[in-house]
Amino acid sequence: MVISAMMADQPPPLEATPILNEVPLLPHMVNGDTTQQAIACIKYCVLEMTLVTAMREIHQIEQCRNRQVILVQVNPGETFTIRTEDGHIQCIQDPLAIFGPAHVPMMSPNGSVPPIFVPPGYVSQVVEENGVRKVIVLPHSTEFHPSMHPPPPHVPHYMHPHPALLPHPPHPVYPPVPGTGEIPPQFIHQHPPPPSPHLYQEQESRSHGRTNFVQRDERTLKMQEHLKKRLKDRQASGHTNNKMNSPPSSPHKVNSSSTNVQNGLGKGQQGSGGQIKQKQVGKTRGSPVPSGDSGMGESDTESRKSEDLLSFSKPTVSEIQARSAVVSWSPPVVLQNEETHNPTPTTFTFEVAVSNSGKNGKFKSVYTGEETTFTLPDLRPATDYHVRVSASSSSTKETVSELASFTTESCEPDPPAAPKVVNKTKNSLNLQWKSSNDNGSKVTNYLLEWDEGKNGTFKECYYGHQKQHKITKLSPSTKYTFRLAAKNDIGMSGFSETLVCYTVGIVPPPPLPPRLTEAGVTWLSLKWSPPNGVSSDDSLTYILEMEEEGSDYGFQAGYNGDELSCTLKDLRRSTSYKFRLFAHNTEGKSGPSEVVEYSTSPDKPGAPSKPTVKGKIHSHNVKVTWDPPKDNGGSEISMYVLEMSEASAGNKWEIVYSGPTREHVCTHLKPGTSYRLRVYCIGRGGQSQASDALIVQTAAVPPGPCHSLCLAGKAKAKEISLQWDPPSTDGGSEVTEYIVEIANCDQDERKQVYRGQALECTVSGLLPGRTYCFWIRAANKVGLGPYSEKAEISTAPGPPEPCCVPLLSCKTATCVVASWEVPACNGAEVSEYKLEWGQVEGSMHIIYSGPLLSYEVKGLTPATTYYCRVQAVNIAGAGLFGEIGMITTPASVPAAVAVLHLLEEDQMEAPLPLSTCLALHWEEPCCHGAEVLGYNIEYGEKQVSTVNRVTSHVLENLQPDTLYRIRIQAFNSLGAGPFSPSIKAKTKPLPPDPPHLECVVFSYQSLKLKWGEGPSRALIANPTQFNLQMEDRFGRFITVYSGPCHTYKVQRLSESTTYFFKIQACNDAGEGEFSEVNAFSTTKSPPPALKAPKVHQMGDNVCEITWEPLQPMKGDAIVYILQLASGREVDQVYKGPETSFRFTNMQTNCEYRFRVCAGRQYQDSTGLQELYGPYSPSTAFSSQKQELISQCSDTSPDLTKSRRKPLSDEQFAFLLLIIFATVAILFAVIIQYFVIK
Repeated sequence: MVISAMMADQPPPLEATPILNEVPLLPHMVNGDTTQQAIACIKYCVLEMTLVTAMREIHQIEQCRNRQVILVQVNPGETFTIRTEDGHIQCIQDPLAIFGPAHVPMMSPNGSVPPIFVPPGYVSQVVEENGVRKVIVLPHSTEFHPSMHPPPPHVPHYMHPHPALLPHPPHPVYPPVPGTGEIPPQFIHQHPPPPSPHLYQEQESRSHGRTNFVQRDERTLKMQEHLKKRLKDRQASGHTNNKMNSPPSSPHKVNSSSTNVQNGLGKGQQGSGGQIKQKQVGKTRGSPVPSGDSGMGESDTESRKSEDLLSFSKPTVSEIQARSAVVSWSPPVVLQNEETHNPTPTTFTFEVAVSNSGKNGKFKSVYTGEETTFTLPDLRPATDYHVRVSASSSSTKETVSELASFTTESCEPDPPAAPKVVNKTKNSLNLQWKSSNDNGSKVTNYLLEWDEGKNGTFKECYYGHQKQHKITKLSPSTKYTFRLAAKNDIGMSGFSETLVCYTVGIVPPPPLPPRLTEAGVTWLSLKWSPPNGVSSDDSLTYILEMEEEGSDYGFQAGYNGDELSCTLKDLRRSTSYKFRLFAHNTEGKSGPSEVVEYSTSPDKPGAPSKPTVKGKIHSHNVKVTWDPPKDNGGSEISMYVLEMSEASAGNKWEIVYSGPTREHVCTHLKPGTSYRLRVYCIGRGGQSQASDALIVQTAAVPPGPCHSLCLAGKAKAKEISLQWDPPSTDGGSEVTEYIVEIANCDQDERKQVYRGQALECTVSGLLPGRTYCFWIRAANKVGLGPYSEKAEISTAPGPPEPCCVPLLSCKTATCVVASWEVPACNGAEVSEYKLEWGQVEGSMHIIYSGPLLSYEVKGLTPATTYYCRVQAVNIAGAGLFGEIGMITTPASVPAAVAVLHLLEEDQMEAPLPLSTCLALHWEEPCCHGAEVLGYNIEYGEKQVSTVNRVTSHVLENLQPDTLYRIRIQAFNSLGAGPFSPSIKAKTKPLPPDPPHLECVVFSYQSLKLKWGEGPSRALIANPTQFNLQMEDRFGRFITVYSGPCHTYKVQRLSESTTYFFKIQACNDAGEGEFSEVNAFSTTKSPPPALKAPKVHQMGDNVCEITWEPLQPMKGDAIVYILQLASGREVDQVYKGPETSFRFTNMQTNCEYRFRVCAGRQYQDSTGLQELYGPYSPSTAFSSQKQELISQCSDTSPDLTKSRRKPLSDEQFAFLLLIIFATVAILFAVIIQYFVIK
């Protein structure tokens, strides 16, 4: 009998867990009588002893003293040994008190259940399942669920135990145990309490093995001394780190499937309520944990230096879901002299590591980047996680943050595994399943669905908390499909994989015999149907047995499977086989089907022998014969097929015979040709391979007739190029030569003109435009072949013969008629004639081309000798030119003047008035056999002027600015010749008259003059220029302006002075006359502007204004005007020659502004006149009481400057302009937005 003890996840309710040095050490043994059958031993571990473990030991020791029973509490990583009733030693390693529930098998030799004593707060229950009794130990307040770990109870604060509860004398725990192979007795000495609350490194897990029970007394004492020394050093340096702020244990179970468990202690696991023990990578046993968080499993000296430089806050975990959570953190800051400073802008690279096996467990890196927020994916529901963030950059060392702990939410269970069939009958199925991972919430019910054996939709079959179910009232040999889902308080899980199972059936009936689907030479394909009355869902296997014809072995199995067809291979060809079929299910084997018989196909026959020639080989036929094949393939030969191919045809074969006989006469062969002959046979098994080929060559004969000759290209007048094709048949021998014969007609004698191997020739020495007859025949080594058909081919026409001397006659002095006769045409009519004409015999050109036999040549020069000749042309080409004819034309009037032009001014010998004269020049024309006597010049309205034999002339008395059309002709004793081409010439206009000159602007130092009608500025197209002259002080007129403008401003003049001007106009015709002299006077100049007047207060309401005086201007008196401005009003307070004025009736504390201008008085024809200059700048003055003047005398200038000056007229106008523009823009925007849009 096996007794299994189950403990809950957490210990019974105790007080709060203090650190290790707050609890007095527990003795290492339990007092008791040596005659007792068992002695309990608690092995104290210095590094991992916790207060919860100590309290459990106290309760267990007390119970062992009073009841003399075995009560065991195993510390993490420890092993205890128990001696059973039969004297054997049993070792238990699993840490029941921490990782429960766990199974501890305990063998009882007499089959009885020993009494189980539990600590306070726990109860034990005896459960029998499948014939095995189990003792379940669980807390009072927690309901036991086999598939769930109960939540941990709350641990209240703990009070220190009384020292009297702890026994004192240490002695060995176990007595010596005899026998080989048993574990020797162990001695555990009492250890002093650790001196420091710090956590220390755990020994390698292999030190806790079952076979490594060694004494550690001396080693432990040395460790304690080393720890005391390290503790003093840390307390002196001020770096003591308390680990009391570790997060509490998760209320849900921790999935420790990935934890490496050795001696019951998983690496990285944390004892309930105890301190965290961590194994430092790269450190020796007992070295202290660095001052950072205990979650940092891998750190070194450089990382601790980096932590002194940077401060990295603890990451924050938010949005915790069942399978995800959001981790965020802040970048580290620099610590200098224990003060936080803003670091220089540095890009940090962050690494997020997560552990689900405790703070000391293995951390897995899940993210590396520069972001400060990351979502943790793929988390396990209801699981404790610890996360840390490390930061590094190019300028700083790696810094690791504190651990942040969180627990994921619970969710619906994982899909369970598919149920399993534990028992089945014809009408029932008994299913059983296992629980799935509940994901933090207890599985309350299971949902089992099935398809009711219809292969349709799933329906509910069972819903409850049991893990097995029996389905009844089923059909035999029927397929059923099941699936399972688990449900907890959060929801329903997904369905498991489907389970396909069958109920028990009956033996199937004999099936129908198999059917043949296809037969081969060495294989047969068979198929069959399921037995009648059997459902298609039944799982059947089939056994096909066969028996070969003539075999003594009987039926043998050829196929065994669940398919409804098979192919049997490796059979004998053309052989009969018998078959029968059996059906088999879980209940047994059916009877055999009816026996059927099928045969394999015969094989292809072998190739016949190579054909042979029988008799003589003729030029057009040959007889061949062959032998049958040695292997007929298992069947008779039904047909022979003879194929033939020309040797030059490649692999192209033609069937010339098919039949049962084994000889054949091949006819219609080509002489002298090589043929290949082969034969194959056909039987029931198919077609055989072809035999070897026989090569036969027929006898040669003379070649056949050639085709008629044809032209090679275009026929010429005296030769013909012929070409031909080889004969259709060469007689089996290569053509060696061709013979070409010619005759004028059929009756004439033939003449051989070519003999050779080429396929073309050229026959020369023929006459143009003649028709000739040609024949050709080919020859080989056997002899000459027949003549070809007659070919009639004509030569091309030739060019005509040369023409005779043309007949020439003068029609006029400039016209000659040429005529000629038709020459011999040489086979083609003359299509045109070409007449060449010229004054030099060796340099003539064609002046006529056409079919006429005469031509009238016009436009000749009188008294000139001409030469000519004629050429005839037909379709064959142009003939040779005939002999040259000559004729001289009679004298005539002169020719037209070719060159006539107008002379420019620089080409004239003496200047001429171009407004009334035009100078002409021309070249003398040809006299045409009679001397030129003079010229007639026609101009204007057909006015003619006759001159002698000269080449230039001046036309006088013409109209100015007039366009004339001029032409000229020469004359001799025979008459006047033609006029020359006309030219156009225009006389220049007369010089312009002077314009009217006037003064448009008068000033005391300048005069602006204007003349004529036109723009004030010069235009490029204006040809008229103006010369403006002014009289100087010596009485001479000098030019002050010359140009096309109509205005000019004369500057730097004296005031009140008269000046004299005259003007002249010029254009292309010349300079015009000057205008009359005009007198213009400048005005008097106004006085200059005065400086700002000075104001002095004389009394309470009296002030004196003074200003600078001006000298008289050219004898004219100077007067002054003083104005007073108050606000926008201006009043004149004084006018006279004085340079000061006393202003009275002033008001106290009022501001006054004064300005002054000078005026010039002079006498003219209308009387006394005054000319005033500009006003001076204004002077501001504020009236004050007399007694305050002395007090404010020092500060008055500053006050005057600091007072705000009133706006001037210009400033006020500018302000109004800005206001008006703003309002206008506003209205425009409103109209644009509301009206237009």
